[in-house]
Amino acid sequence: MIERGHPDLSIGQQCALLKIPRSSFYYAPQGETDQNLALMRLIDVQFLETPFFGVRQMTWHLRNEGHAVNEKRIRRLMRLMGLMLIYQKPNTSKPTKWHKTYPYLLRGLRVDRPNQVWCVDITYLPMRRGFLYLVAIMDWHTRNGPVMADLEHAGRALLRRRAERSHLSVRTAGHHKQRSGISVHVICLD
Repeated sequence: MIERGHPDLSIGQQCALLKIPRSSFYYAPQGETDQNLALMRLIDVQFLETPFFGVRQMTWHLRNEGHAVNEKRIRRLMRLMGLMLIYQKPNTSKPTKWHKTYPYLLRGLRVDRPNQVWCVDITYLPMRRGFLYLVAIMDWHTRNGPVMADLEHAGRALLRRRAERSHLSVRTAGHHKQRSGISVHVICLD
């Protein structure tokens, strides 16, 4: 959109035409610092042990370990990591009147041939600088064929593309949300 070496318009004039501040053109996003990445690693390890720790308890825990942190920083990092504390909420087993109930389409279905039913799961692995998303796709009959990829949003779309290449019809047989909030899909290929 903005050309650095435009013969007629300066960068400031181009930014004015696009109605954006000139500082937005020069802004280069910075990643997290090494110190914040180390704190995120500590938060992740502690959160796996105590998923009921909120921002205050996590801050208290890190201060006891000798880290100079405040609640605002821990809240930002936990929000960035997508961590939500687990606690009992009222009426957890009572669905709302708008809640859609998905039928389990594999009930009574005998899985007796390959390429009939596939399942998908996704998780993340902490790496030295960030996270790696791991997707596994498996055929229920043969119990093999995992496919791993560095994807954020794989799930059904990946299976649908594979099924379309094989000229199969696809229907979602069921799905549920894990504690992490990531959906697990079971796909039936007819």
